[in-house]
Amino acid sequence: MHEITADILLSAYAQGIFPMAENRNDPDFFWVEPEIRGILPINNMHIPRRLKRTLKNCRYQVSADSDFNGVIKGCYERSKNRPKTWINNKIETLYKSLFELGYAHSVEVWFNSKLVGGLYGLAIGGAFFGESMFSRERDASKVALCHLVARLNKGNFKLLDTQFLTDHLVQFGCYEVTRDSYKSLLSKAISTKAIFHSNLVLEEFELFVQSTTQTS
Repeated sequence: MHEITADILLSAYAQGIFPMAENRNDPDFFWVEPEIRGILPINNMHIPRRLKRTLKNCRYQVSADSDFNGVIKGCYERSKNRPKTWINNKIETLYKSLFELGYAHSVEVWFNSKLVGGLYGLAIGGAFFGESMFSRERDASKVALCHLVARLNKGNFKLLDTQFLTDHLVQFGCYEVTRDSYKSLLSKAISTKAIFHSNLVLEEFELFVQSTTQTS
């Protein structure tokens, strides 16, 4: 495989293609372009009733772009529910480079000064490509996702690409689109000017949660 640079990775995402590896120790990775894509609506996110109560009386502290390395490590570490990962050393290194360049972002969830959950992804224009999330405490990854969408909503993002649809994401209103529909959405989104807000005051987040659709 030819050497993959950060610029090549950005170009691939702009065309709807992303990398995955077979496992953590895989020396290379392969390109993926799903026929069906998962999309989470930024302006019409669903939040389950119980999670809304959790967010209202949240015991966690949330930050963004403050520990990208810790988040990506949390996403590839083995756990009971995730015995292996698609994030190998090459992918990890590329995303750390994209973070330094200002394209990759992370959301961190803390409890008693310990990183207990989070997620990371890539932003190009008004498109955000969610890559992976992890949780070491109850609802930590869900809290991170809500904080991500609040930031994307404020920053004028038009597309949150979840790559695939999972049972975990369905509860938030995630739905599927065809490859052609996705490419149309992607083209419009990446040409949009958007800002990833690392800092979001509590009042802004509370207003966002109030504006979302509540589900049982």
